[in-house]
Amino acid sequence: MQLSKLLLCTGFHVTFVNTEFNHKRLVKSLGEDFVKGQPGFQFETIPDGLLPSDKDATQSIAALCDSTSKHCFVPLKELVEKLNASHEVPMVSSIMYDGLMGFAGNVARELNIAEQQFWTASACGLMGYLQFDELVKRGIIPFQDESFSGDGSLDKNLDWISGMKNMRIRDLPSFVRTTTLDETNFICFGSEAKTCMRSSSIIINTVEELENEVLNALMAINPKIYNIGPLQLLGRHFPDKDRGFKASGSNLWKNDLECMKWLDEWEPSSVIYVNYGSIAVMSEHHLKEFAWGLANSNLPFLWIKRPDLVMGDSTPLPQDFLDEVKGRGYITSWCAQDEVLSHPSIGVFLTHCGWNSTLEGICGGVPMIGWPFFAEQQTNCRYICTNWGIGMDVKDDVKREEVTTLVKEMIMGEKGKKMRQQCLEWKKKAIEATSLGGSSYNDFHRLLKEVYHQDAL
Repeated sequence: MQLSKLLLCTGFHVTFVNTEFNHKRLVKSLGEDFVKGQPGFQFETIPDGLLPSDKDATQSIAALCDSTSKHCFVPLKELVEKLNASHEVPMVSSIMYDGLMGFAGNVARELNIAEQQFWTASACGLMGYLQFDELVKRGIIPFQDESFSGDGSLDKNLDWISGMKNMRIRDLPSFVRTTTLDETNFICFGSEAKTCMRSSSIIINTVEELENEVLNALMAINPKIYNIGPLQLLGRHFPDKDRGFKASGSNLWKNDLECMKWLDEWEPSSVIYVNYGSIAVMSEHHLKEFAWGLANSNLPFLWIKRPDLVMGDSTPLPQDFLDEVKGRGYITSWCAQDEVLSHPSIGVFLTHCGWNSTLEGICGGVPMIGWPFFAEQQTNCRYICTNWGIGMDVKDDVKREEVTTLVKEMIMGEKGKKMRQQCLEWKKKAIEATSLGGSSYNDFHRLLKEVYHQDAL
């Protein structure tokens, strides 16, 4: 959505294609007016092939990947043909598609239309997925049985990955933790990453300085890579990027606006911000360990607890916990995260290490405590803690004492102070990259010129 708005501002007509399921959720969170679009920007939908559902929750990623790859080619092709037959909008000259939607590239090729792959995750994550075949070839996976998770197998060092140092098996995307090679996510993510590298142009929401070595290694495979992130910072050059959109972003849950006023009450760098993103789910046991870890720190916290955060039928947080944190704990279901992370009172971000969250943490200058859930979040977490020096991680089997220790260290300790300083350095680099003449600024304009044959001031 952010990238589409920037393209709209540089003179393009944009048709934003969502699945019917996600479109309904956009309507629910942002209202009918938002999805009416505006001149130069319209919304269209295609079915995802899954059974219809009115659930306000994230779908199974494995089911979605499998279904879209099998069922979305024809509906998308028909939609493009319908748009091209219409005299109300310009002919479709280009299809830009999400990193896991390779079928859209096939539609573009069949209709002889230009295509670009928008890889919305990290470059280090992309390189991680590209190792799946090599791990099989070397006999590292599949594991013989489930004992791999506790017998040290995941700590095996991998010194052969181009552009990536100090990587262990546990730092690769989570789908390598398998005893079989026919798991949907293992097949789908590995295959889509290879498809991505064959695209005529790959757009990545990253900063060259942040992932320099791995980007060089990827560009040795396909030099047509454009790093244009962080998009929220690049967007400051387009003050009219909303051009009448009644709501910003593309949140699938309603934002709580009151939490910003609550944050105003606290000292600078004193509040713990907790958000596990839009997909991660955890057991009720882990939820309680996090809850009591926060409560026992005696520190203020803002906790984003989605309705579907806990697996199965969840029970509410215990009353004794709510009594304990009264006045210093603000718990809500969703917020405008980039605004929260830019608030001066936020001192640390307890995160699942999804790529958007990681970038927003860097843009806010906020150090992180990582509890990666799945996919390339493990890889991002390794980079946060080891390569960039701006975070610490929570063990997979989280314990309340560990949570308490980590948040106190980050808010009040020397390590936290150093990481906050380091984070401000990375924030500065992200701002420079998206400023006039910076690497991301230049790549965005190079993208417009080389791929879309358009100049923009």
